[in-house]
Amino acid sequence: MAFTAKDVMRLREMTGVGMMDCKKALTDSDGDFDRAIEILREKGLAAAAKKANRIAAEGIVYAYVAENGDAAMVEVNSETDFVARNPEFQAFVENVAKAANAAKPADVEALSACAYPDGGTVEDARKDKVLTIGENIQVRRFVTIPGGEGILNDSYIHMGGKIGVIVTLKTEGINDKAALTELAHDIALQAAAMNPQWLNPEAVPAETVAKEKEILMAQTMEEGKPENVAARIVEGRIKKFYQENCLIEQAFVKENKISVKQHVANVAKELGGSIEVASFVRFEKGEGLAKREENFAEEIAKLMK
Repeated sequence: MAFTAKDVMRLREMTGVGMMDCKKALTDSDGDFDRAIEILREKGLAAAAKKANRIAAEGIVYAYVAENGDAAMVEVNSETDFVARNPEFQAFVENVAKAANAAKPADVEALSACAYPDGGTVEDARKDKVLTIGENIQVRRFVTIPGGEGILNDSYIHMGGKIGVIVTLKTEGINDKAALTELAHDIALQAAAMNPQWLNPEAVPAETVAKEKEILMAQTMEEGKPENVAARIVEGRIKKFYQENCLIEQAFVKENKISVKQHVANVAKELGGSIEVASFVRFEKGEGLAKREENFAEEIAKLMK
């Protein structure tokens, strides 16, 4: 039984499996869709192994905050943005975050061996998704952050998983959880939008500050300023460097006449207690990874030749 490119696309839509596998399954089944689906499932782990070396730089970032306040964030990569929008893939990423949160593993290898919420291990589930979705899928990184008394974690996910942020507040004397959650959420949004490199000036490595001062001094001297004047100018410019790169020193995105630090202080005063931004973690999908370049229409045409 002959089949067409539309049949390949239909099978992909039915199964979520990659186009190459769909075409081969239809070839092997002589165009029988039910048998083609059986063939795709029968391939199992061999399909996962074949895809392991293919570039996976798309995918999503997902953050999870449990009822007890513990938080986890993961980045899981796929080969294409098409798969990143697949509900089955998204459910897998959510479950990986829940597995990380429950087990608090030391690294990605340990996470792979953790219990998966639907049964088996995370690695078992990953291999199954490679089969059913049809692309290389990799758990790239994760972080877990404990909650507890006086600790509040909140998250923000930008553009459906392109960027994820978890912000942790340490509080004392404040029982208004809704107000604290709103504050943490606003700060997470700030971190997503402004991409700070550090939490505060104290977190900036000394060698980074020294190098920045060296560059700024050279620039200032090049402007013709006397050395004693240049030193004062550099101190001012270092302050601006902190304001651009440290989360709590940045201008608050919702009220840019004050800093994030000042906004936190204002909220703490209003709520009658103390609040400290203890940490933040920001993941951006695919940062630092090589991207796969392809033309979807051309790939279909090549498959049908």
